[in-house]
Amino acid sequence: MVALKSSPRWVDTVPLNVAIDAQLLPGGKSGGVEQFVMGLVHALGRLDDGSEEYIIICPWQEPDWLKPYLGPNQRIVSGPKRQASRLESTKRLLGPLRSPAGRLWRGIRRLVLGPPPLSSPKAPESDGFYERLGADVVHFPTNQRFVRCSVPMIYNPHDLQHLHYPQFFEQEQIAWRETFYRAGCRYAQAIAAESGWVKDDIVRQYNIIPNKVYVIPRGSPTELYERITDKVLAEVRDGLRLPQIFALYPAQTWPHKNHIRLLEAVAWLRDRDGLMVNLTCTGRQNDFWPTIKKRINELRLGNQVRFLGFVRPIELRALYHLAQFVVFPSLFEGGGFPVLEAFHEGAPVACSDVTSLPEYGGDAALLFDPTSTESIAEAMYRMSTERELRATLRQRGSARIGLFTWEQTAKTYRALYRQVAGRLLSDEDHHLLAGDTAPGAVGP
Repeated sequence: MVALKSSPRWVDTVPLNVAIDAQLLPGGKSGGVEQFVMGLVHALGRLDDGSEEYIIICPWQEPDWLKPYLGPNQRIVSGPKRQASRLESTKRLLGPLRSPAGRLWRGIRRLVLGPPPLSSPKAPESDGFYERLGADVVHFPTNQRFVRCSVPMIYNPHDLQHLHYPQFFEQEQIAWRETFYRAGCRYAQAIAAESGWVKDDIVRQYNIIPNKVYVIPRGSPTELYERITDKVLAEVRDGLRLPQIFALYPAQTWPHKNHIRLLEAVAWLRDRDGLMVNLTCTGRQNDFWPTIKKRINELRLGNQVRFLGFVRPIELRALYHLAQFVVFPSLFEGGGFPVLEAFHEGAPVACSDVTSLPEYGGDAALLFDPTSTESIAEAMYRMSTERELRATLRQRGSARIGLFTWEQTAKTYRALYRQVAGRLLSDEDHHLLAGDTAPGAVGP
């Protein structure tokens, strides 16, 4: 680690050049990682009390995707065009094979030919691109992208879900993740985690020294969205044909998002208690969606459950305002974006009691066991029937969101950039990196 220098005031006037590798394609496929990059770039661009200048590396296919979020101290550089590696080509080919028909075909192939040979991915090394940027530090904020280079580096491994739920991944995906994640954690000068739970997991799984990992919580992505008005609420309710009362679950249809158990809880309430809970789900429908759709039909929930797919940011923000409550039964989360979004928009929350979610939710969320259909059902019953509970959680959520702001996120990352680059740190920088001003267990 670089030795720290201290100053009660910020006096370094030499510009600090920070490169942020934002080479991901927009459109929702990257989920919370895309929202994190947008929020971080936007917030860093609004800090005007430092000498930092930011080089934002965008994919050559979509070089302007972050342009609406830039500040005066930021500029975009297009990432290099390159041929897909053997691993990347394999990943693209795996896309259609993860469909139900593809899984059937692959099962037959394994029976006939045996398992395919595993590839041996290697973390890429810079060809000089990052060095030519003239940056003092490079930040790789997307967990699935890391390139070894001679510039001091910061890496964000958002979660290690593949080690906890390997059944949700192809063998090739696990090999790829292990290669990139381990290399990033090993070679980067500092690691940034979005929760104390993720930090502890990284330290334990990869044998990383704790003071190399910094916990930096995020703000709510909905801070960046268009403001909500009564007119917008009415338009969204009518345009999406929403029921008058509904629960909201915003999540892509990945298996770990636990939609199946949530559906079974909705059916449980109907059959056991006669309580009809209308459930509205948003998020991109991926290869697991047919399994979810089949379960909806088996449980006869077609008149209670709606999947809207990927919705526009303004529609998502309106949905939080219109929902009676938000339910978040995910089995695994590195952070808690939907929980923070609900707090920011004034929606009461019931969520899982696993991984990082209790850390983000605190006492402002009703927690339940996501592996128990009955526990989910009981939480939904309380949220549906107890008005005072919803009011209390709404009040606590509105207070708690003040602990999670993009401004503090940006200032903490800026302090980490300064430290890794060997620059002078202010007292505020030291407090931020020590976690003195953030919720939960943060800091190195």
